[in-house]
Amino acid sequence: MKTETKAYLNRIGYKKTPSANYATLHDLHINHLRTVPYENLDIMREIPLSMETEAIYKKIVTRGRGGYCFELNGLFAWLLRELGFGVTEYMGRFLKDEKEIPMRRHRVLRVSCAEGEYIADVGVGLTIPQIPMPYTLGKVSEQGAERYKFEKEPFLGNVLYEWRQNDWQRLYSFTEEEQLNVDFIAPSFYCEKHPESYFRTMDMVHIFTENGRKSVADREFKAFSPAGVQVMTPASDAEYEELLLREFGIDLKK
Repeated sequence: MKTETKAYLNRIGYKKTPSANYATLHDLHINHLRTVPYENLDIMREIPLSMETEAIYKKIVTRGRGGYCFELNGLFAWLLRELGFGVTEYMGRFLKDEKEIPMRRHRVLRVSCAEGEYIADVGVGLTIPQIPMPYTLGKVSEQGAERYKFEKEPFLGNVLYEWRQNDWQRLYSFTEEEQLNVDFIAPSFYCEKHPESYFRTMDMVHIFTENGRKSVADREFKAFSPAGVQVMTPASDAEYEELLLREFGIDLKK
């Protein structure tokens, strides 16, 4: 195993001997969501992003930062391939709370292992499946109090639905045209630079925990757990940077 692969596994706290099977994929997926934060802090600070694997690796593994879907799922795909999984990458549309069909700006991974085909996604800053979804239309995946399923629609293709507000609601969709790394440069550049990009509106940070999740939206911090929701807003830049380091492991000075 390469030194870089070992360092990545250490970054996400994976201590077992990996194999190209579902048990490994399951644990890698959960570990990733609980150790590598979703964050757009470089975009908000006008720090250029790169879609090159080496650059993303340095950001996430070497410097201990996070990223958003193009970075997180891109590097996770690299790790899975290094471990012997088959990975096909698709371009998706993020549909949650959208009134009209949006542009394609989400990176999705289809993963093949000994037990079958799964959709893996460690690159969403909201509540998402924490374990890989079986790539089977109509099959409901129950994950604690959450439920998800895939359905096919004529235009959108494969749609991931979540059970929310007593109804099945769209989360995101994708079609099955295989994408190369170069295909993600343009949509990522739009998200990074376009004045109407949602990713340029406010700081967004998110990470799952064993019993809930933690998030930052426009510097307001929330920690969700079975006991309730803890809310606070840092009073200064220094306090905000301390919160990012303490709660998410993000050191903006690196």
